[in-house]
Amino acid sequence: MAKSTPKLVKPTLDKDLDKISFVEEAAQHVSRTYAPLGIGLIFLILAGLFSGLYVMNQPGAIMVVAAAAIGAYMAMNIGANDVANNVGPAVGSRAMTMITALIIAAVFETAGAMIAGGDVVSTISKGILDPAQVPDADVFAFAMMAALLSSALWLNLATWIGAPVSTTHSVVGGVMGAGIAAAGFAAVNWGSMAGIAASWIISPLLGGVIAAMFLAFIKEFIIYRHDKIAAAKRWVPVLNALMLGAFAAYLALKGLNRLISISLGTALLIGLAIGALTWLASVPLIRRQAIGLENRNQSLRKLFRLPLIMSAALLSFAHGANDVANAIGPLSAIVHAVQAHEISAEVTIPIWVMVIGAGGISLGLLLFGPRMIRLVGEQITKLNPMRAFCVALSAAVTVIVASWLGLPVSSTHIAVGAVFGVGFFREWYTRKSKRRIDYMRMKADFWEIEDTRERNPDELRRRYLVRRSHFMTIVAAWIITVPAAAGLAAVLYWIMFQLFQ
Repeated sequence: MAKSTPKLVKPTLDKDLDKISFVEEAAQHVSRTYAPLGIGLIFLILAGLFSGLYVMNQPGAIMVVAAAAIGAYMAMNIGANDVANNVGPAVGSRAMTMITALIIAAVFETAGAMIAGGDVVSTISKGILDPAQVPDADVFAFAMMAALLSSALWLNLATWIGAPVSTTHSVVGGVMGAGIAAAGFAAVNWGSMAGIAASWIISPLLGGVIAAMFLAFIKEFIIYRHDKIAAAKRWVPVLNALMLGAFAAYLALKGLNRLISISLGTALLIGLAIGALTWLASVPLIRRQAIGLENRNQSLRKLFRLPLIMSAALLSFAHGANDVANAIGPLSAIVHAVQAHEISAEVTIPIWVMVIGAGGISLGLLLFGPRMIRLVGEQITKLNPMRAFCVALSAAVTVIVASWLGLPVSSTHIAVGAVFGVGFFREWYTRKSKRRIDYMRMKADFWEIEDTRERNPDELRRRYLVRRSHFMTIVAAWIITVPAAAGLAAVLYWIMFQLFQ
């Protein structure tokens, strides 16, 4: 009887090696989880030290340093939670990768905050609380610190559970709650609050209408045409020109106006000139991209990739200009109250405060943003580059107008409103559009498939509307945010007042 071949493998050793490998993988996973937290903590410490360089040997330096760290914490949470609305559609439609989206958002968020963030900051600083009703500057400073901390904690919790809440809601609720705790209901400027509340209703409706209008244009003049590629070569350069022209006009009005006096008319002329140049550059570019493309919707997605990336950059710039106020508005109010010992309706924004806000938003996005980007871009509704372009451009235009008017609208409301505008318009257009029906009848092979899907309510809901479960979750979070932030701010103010007075 032949001897069996001896086994060269030692089971015990293999098991031990497997255990060691498993432990190493677990350790790497844990280290990856805690690395962003460690980097974020280092940033908070550096923000405090950075502010100390400017306020050292000045009155209330310790309080300003603490407020700077809290403001940096708030800015990081804005980047982690709210910036997903800017690049989520582009990532969800696969127009760009997560890494590309993070880089674009970080650069343009910082540019928007540094160039055009000043006007909205003044609204947050002086519009919610009536300075005449607050007893003294110290009470006002503690109220602003409580508002900052409560807003940051609420955003942190929302990000952890995966809820894209409004950072503007958070900070407005925090300021309101702390103000009531510090000086009573009379301290709140209810007229200003009414205007802000109205903007929360108007902004998602406006975002939805504008997004639906853009999608209607694309469907009517590009998608449901006999020669899609020819139509795209004609109209995609126009959409590019519209987008960059609006961006240039806004940048001229908000950025260059700090160096030289530029009227609205001049800014519009600059935007028109940039738009014309963009059109001239886009025409040959789109023609080159269209060479060899088949006459179908999949080809159109390639032509809309670059416009979608540009629209995401524009939206990031607008968000940085608008939402940096949520971090540095209360912080700048604290700095002025502590150093000048007065509550002023006009607050100058120190450059170091703006740097902390812009840096915190970008770092929070890079460290903690990918999870929320996937939620907004992939899990709420099904997006392709054309729909995502409409959502991003609509949100960008709406936020830019709001920032120009100094109105602290919620970019979350606008983006979600734009998504719903696209979804509801697609449902209506699919059933009612004569152009689409005639087009689909010409495509006999596809007509039966489309007709079958339209008769299935579950399939219709999946293909044409955002997911209702996510919608209900988001709306519930919106409803809870203001009272939750206000109540937490009131408690934090009472604790601070008891400890430090």
